[in-house]
Amino acid sequence: MNFRPSEKSQAYLKKLKAFMNTNVYPFEKEWMEFNKENNPDGHWTTWHEHPKLDKLKNEAREQGLWNLFLPDEQMGQGLSVLDYAPLAEEMGRVYNSAEIFNCNAPDTGNMEVLYHFGNDEQKKKWLVPLLDGEMKSVFCMTEPNVASSDATNIETSILPDGDEIVINGKKWWATGLGHPDAGLAIVMGKTDTSAEKHKQHTMVLVPLKAAGVEIKRMLTTFGAYDAPAGHGEVHFNNVRVPKENLIQNFGSGFAIAQGRLGPGRIHHCMRCIGAAERALQLAIIRSGTRKAFGKPLAMLGGNAERFAKARVAIDQARLLTHYAAWKIDQVGVKESMTEISAIKVVAPQVLQDVTDMAMQIHGGGGLSDDFPLSSFYLQARALRLADGPDEVHLGMISRLEFKKYL
Repeated sequence: MNFRPSEKSQAYLKKLKAFMNTNVYPFEKEWMEFNKENNPDGHWTTWHEHPKLDKLKNEAREQGLWNLFLPDEQMGQGLSVLDYAPLAEEMGRVYNSAEIFNCNAPDTGNMEVLYHFGNDEQKKKWLVPLLDGEMKSVFCMTEPNVASSDATNIETSILPDGDEIVINGKKWWATGLGHPDAGLAIVMGKTDTSAEKHKQHTMVLVPLKAAGVEIKRMLTTFGAYDAPAGHGEVHFNNVRVPKENLIQNFGSGFAIAQGRLGPGRIHHCMRCIGAAERALQLAIIRSGTRKAFGKPLAMLGGNAERFAKARVAIDQARLLTHYAAWKIDQVGVKESMTEISAIKVVAPQVLQDVTDMAMQIHGGGGLSDDFPLSSFYLQARALRLADGPDEVHLGMISRLEFKKYL
């Protein structure tokens, strides 16, 4: 068992760190302030990106730091899931910086769906523009009227009608819905409710400009709109698309979803670990440069021990996530479900705990936008629900454990 990233991965990591140091860290605060000042009120039709982003994206592409997540030499950089893991960690040190490298969710997951499950025409029409960064996408699964943590509850209907497919339903927490370049939604719904429960679901490609697609609102998370991409509620009212937009077959949606979420959870978890590293770094620097009651903060209130425990927790989470990535590469997603569920529970919780500690060290500053800590905390708390809440993943682990012995 060897889950040390390859020399190729290490070479990319060296380039990525240099790019982050030169271009991303100096831009971080300006970018955060721009998004809050220019996209403040949830009117997604007027949202826009910082004008410098396109320049940074072009520079990243020119340096080969583009589509790093895709294990394809032609469409991506040919990196395995394990090879990509430390790169995702580095991107995670700056909130949302994966966007600069075309490695942000939900686009990565949607591109993986098209890459693994799309046909040639779908790849040409939708995957290529996504890989080129010419378009953004959303994934529509969660619904406002049911407990979507159980995907069998989904009520959206996806039904054949001659040469067309008709979609009706309501979705929310569709990440990226407010992005000015959003053009495609992958929608998951039910086709045959009489079929076996994991063969009822279908995925279909829906252009966001299609008749009957109605963006109702953008949602806040802790009062923030997370502009310019955001998370929104969208209704599909008798939306018609050609049958060519069906991904694989009617009834294959649940299996596609499981395949989509495996590598994506590695990406999320490694970004969490990068954010946790940054939070710990900021906490230590703050504690060593501020004094209270005549002593550095590091020497007060058990803070030094808190730093040590954070170090242990981060390293444990990283090793567990690298192991999950290695196992996906070796035996595939289906045989790695325990490890995938385990990291999805562990990594966001570690980020939440470390960030909370760092916010406490920073006092009032930790709650402000003067530091990235509040964004990291939001990221951690949201991820304990996104892609399945903690309880669902713990349930998966326990079921797999019981199967070993009973």
